[in-house]
Amino acid sequence: MMAEENKVQHSYDESDIQVLEGLEAVRKRPGMYIGTTSSRGLHHLVWEIVDNSIDEALAGYASHIKVILKDDDVVEVIDDGRGMPTGKHAKTGKSTVETIFTVLHAGGKFGGGGYKVSGGLHGVGASVVNALSSWLEVNVYREGKEYYQRFENGGTPVAPLKEVGPTDKQGTKVTFKADAEIFKETTTYDYEVLRQRIRELAFLNKGLRISLTDLRDGQNREHDYMYEGGIKEYVAYINKNKTPIHDEIIYVEDMQNDIKIEVSMQYNDGYQENIYSFCNNINTHEGGTHEEGFRLALTRVINNYARKGNFLKEKDDALSGEDCREGLTAIISVKHPDPQYEGQTKTKLGNAEVRKIASNIISKSLDQFLLENPDTAKIIVEKAIVASHARLAAKKAREMTRRKTGMEITSLPGKLADCSDKDPKNCEIYIVEGDSAGGSAKKARSRATQAILPLRGKILNVEKARLDKIFSNAEIKAMITAFGTGIHEDFDISKLRYHKIVIMTDADVDGAHIATLMLTFIYRFMPELIKQGHVYLAKPPLYKLEKNKKVWYAYSDEELAAIINEVGRDQNNKIQRYKGLGEMDAEQLWETTMDPEHRILLKVCMDEETESEVDLTFTTLMGDQVEPRRKFIEENAQFVKNLDI
Repeated sequence: MMAEENKVQHSYDESDIQVLEGLEAVRKRPGMYIGTTSSRGLHHLVWEIVDNSIDEALAGYASHIKVILKDDDVVEVIDDGRGMPTGKHAKTGKSTVETIFTVLHAGGKFGGGGYKVSGGLHGVGASVVNALSSWLEVNVYREGKEYYQRFENGGTPVAPLKEVGPTDKQGTKVTFKADAEIFKETTTYDYEVLRQRIRELAFLNKGLRISLTDLRDGQNREHDYMYEGGIKEYVAYINKNKTPIHDEIIYVEDMQNDIKIEVSMQYNDGYQENIYSFCNNINTHEGGTHEEGFRLALTRVINNYARKGNFLKEKDDALSGEDCREGLTAIISVKHPDPQYEGQTKTKLGNAEVRKIASNIISKSLDQFLLENPDTAKIIVEKAIVASHARLAAKKAREMTRRKTGMEITSLPGKLADCSDKDPKNCEIYIVEGDSAGGSAKKARSRATQAILPLRGKILNVEKARLDKIFSNAEIKAMITAFGTGIHEDFDISKLRYHKIVIMTDADVDGAHIATLMLTFIYRFMPELIKQGHVYLAKPPLYKLEKNKKVWYAYSDEELAAIINEVGRDQNNKIQRYKGLGEMDAEQLWETTMDPEHRILLKVCMDEETESEVDLTFTTLMGDQVEPRRKFIEENAQFVKNLDI
């Protein structure tokens, strides 16, 4: 159950609902209200309705939210809150339910009375969903009565709100069908996308139960989430395939000036920091003042403790923020009555007061924790000190990668065959394993726009290495200097020398491993390249079929079967199975894998919503622990066919 003390002492009736303006604009410009009409925008409709139910939970009145997917992609969201106000609204003269669903900016979020905290920023949620649905129904269960209203054709009421009978239930049920005229790309919901976000919402709101059920086409899948430990359990989940260096998850919770701060953190033996911050359940992936307050507090407290405990001598430099955050997994969640965001996207918190409040609350609690747990404190401080030594070694190595001697005109790696066009937009770089494939690729390429960088053998697994190791690895150094962006805190996307980075490896298990190592490196040290869509995987053909001096290439078994069906099965068919790129001559390599007209490139994608999942996958595949990796491969093995093992 949600804590009783959270309840907002206020009536929440008709007078709490304020009206700002009409609804007609939404259908004309849906992107302004939900960001996009792609699949992402479609899922956003669900979050708008769920957010309203979560606001009820945050106010202390709802404890269970159900999201149900029905046939024909109808969505039903049910909560056990107070039920929407049903009386007549003074300003509109209509029922309050109809006002909430048909008037933009009508909601209980402006007056400060009905809700202390809300995720929905503009009070546009319910009306926007209604405007973008072909039909929507709302059932309100309040004070022993059930009320019902239906809207069609983008939010037009079929009839006024009417009482339909007595009920012993309490809460609100909203059922809607997204309008295919608006969502032209797709109106099909992705169960996985919904499940991941629902799990996240359950982590962020401890004690709140959220369930997801899929009844489409008799699927009958269901997930039910509730975490009594809230974000403490979230940290445990992110760290589950990592090795924590202290058992207890540090947890801080406090409130100041109606602003609630929650932090949960634990160090592991890795070298990456994973900090995820939220404001009113919205992932602020660009950070903001709550994250700045946390970083300040953490660095200050660990340095103070290290000085007092004599871990750092007088002559030693202070530990940097980066040293203190090495191997840290942390969740920062703020509930704020009036959040201000920088930029349109709601992803960076701008409230200046939060920085100070977060810093004070976290400093106090963390100080206390370190004093009470000297063994854990010692482990954390020593990890930070080792990190600072590695940072200094990395700095030296990094300077080596940047330094130009008087003899060198350029600092580009010797192995790189660069292209002659200097406009990055037109240029692409192929990263190729092995010198033999590199030789063919150099002969095959279009010299003006295609650069080739051959790498020798398998590159370093960065998941298990510190920065100094990474900077002194020749293959990685070659990649860093070729891309031009620098890595880590030096990263600058405007210096990118090629807008397409293409990883070209053999179509076998080794090739897949090398590609994964490269992706791990790019994801950990230059994630922006993936987020902005600059990273691709080349797909070389698996087969070559020759018949009567004509040649066909097939990229899968299915494609080969289709070609054979077309040309006929007889003894004139000569089929070659390519084991690697080295088996192709320059002409074949160009034709199949490098010619922009005919090649197949797979774009590597990632967005902010899936970041913690992507992180988990890389940790599982590339980390130290064998068991989770074995399990992951077993679970996903059914998707992989015809590997040459």
